[in-house]
Amino acid sequence: MKGSYMTRVVSILATLLCVVAMQAQAAPAFDEQLLTLQEQWAHINYEVDKSQKEAEFEKLAGQLQQLAAQNPGRPEPLIWRGIVLSTWAGAKGGLGALGLVKDARDLFEQSLKLSQDALQGSAYTSLGSLYYQVPGWPIGFGDDKKARELLEKAIAINPAGIDSNYFYADYWLEQGEYPKAKQYFDKALQAPARPSRPLADAGRRQEIQAKLAQVGKKLH
Repeated sequence: MKGSYMTRVVSILATLLCVVAMQAQAAPAFDEQLLTLQEQWAHINYEVDKSQKEAEFEKLAGQLQQLAAQNPGRPEPLIWRGIVLSTWAGAKGGLGALGLVKDARDLFEQSLKLSQDALQGSAYTSLGSLYYQVPGWPIGFGDDKKARELLEKAIAINPAGIDSNYFYADYWLEQGEYPKAKQYFDKALQAPARPSRPLADAGRRQEIQAKLAQVGKKLH
């Protein structure tokens, strides 16, 4: 009886260790998948020809939808699918893009219910950027006041981030507040490099330089 009991204990412990090992392997696998999809976004956004962007963004959005379904309760795939839909809408343009940005808004809001700090507040950054770029009522849901509130939450969470400062600066550029825009574009340029996302950093820095050129013309 004693030997049988010990055998069962050893079997249970082995099963528990196996489960713990599988869980330990699952987290890196998720992170690796997400990083791969992030890099795909950067490649499409900054390197793919304009004529192919829409098809590539659509494919990437589908992959992120699958990742979200495989990882319920994780906000990161929701945020990144929202980012993909937003940039897909930018590539599409016109009234046909409104459905995409509304879906993106819903995804960002869903992610915030799960975590406000995920990806260093990226949901606030992305949602805020939609609110100042999308037309207001009756065409869209754009709202400059709400955009500012969201972008300031993003800055509070990630004060030195390249994206949080870029979009806050771009907001001020849209408002015609050029000194403030320059202040935050300069801060975005000083953001620490992200070693795992070199292509995204390089592309964003090019965008910042282009925006600073616009600001410079307004200030002189």
